[in-house]
Amino acid sequence: MANVREPFVQPIPILSLHPTQMTVGMREVKEKRKRWREHRSDKKRAELLGKHMIPVVLGPDERYYVVDHHHLARALHDEGVEDILVTVIGNLSMVDRDAFWGVMDNKRWVYPYDSKGERRHFKDIPKSIADMKDDPFRSLAGELRRAGGFAKDTTPFSEFLWADFLRRKLPRRTVEDNFAKAIKKGLALAKSHDAIYLPGWCGPASDG
Repeated sequence: MANVREPFVQPIPILSLHPTQMTVGMREVKEKRKRWREHRSDKKRAELLGKHMIPVVLGPDERYYVVDHHHLARALHDEGVEDILVTVIGNLSMVDRDAFWGVMDNKRWVYPYDSKGERRHFKDIPKSIADMKDDPFRSLAGELRRAGGFAKDTTPFSEFLWADFLRRKLPRRTVEDNFAKAIKKGLALAKSHDAIYLPGWCGPASDG
């Protein structure tokens, strides 16, 4: 049975939200910060927050665990926003604390991989939105999608799957020092047959 999304009218402190991933693309966070600053009036900002509620799972400790929009949450925190609206997509408050992360993993609501793409222990996931590390390949994957490299997909953490693909193909230094060059190379890689297994792949149609 599908989870019913329940919006919370009461704002939740951003720093009370627990991430379910270790990294974000800081370039993408900066872009979202810029867009937030373009909404100068309180009314516009309230509308933006109302349209982009953060999907969360309620955990056994009565804490909210973010399962999407980590970049937006981090951007708003960095802009000095203290509270945010959330929508509860799952209630795991009855789950044993020791079993919680295993259940989250089974439901694909957690992505415990570090900035090198290596899987880590659940206890290594940051406790706060403010403590997530930068993964430049996640920024590259996000920009690549916006540039038409691949389509938006409902697969959980799909852009991290693309980030790991790109990580194996491009030097990190290129992504950090020459983003435009990395995008150009990334677009070619995204259309290649090597990427056919990735969610949202939209490479050239086969002749067969």
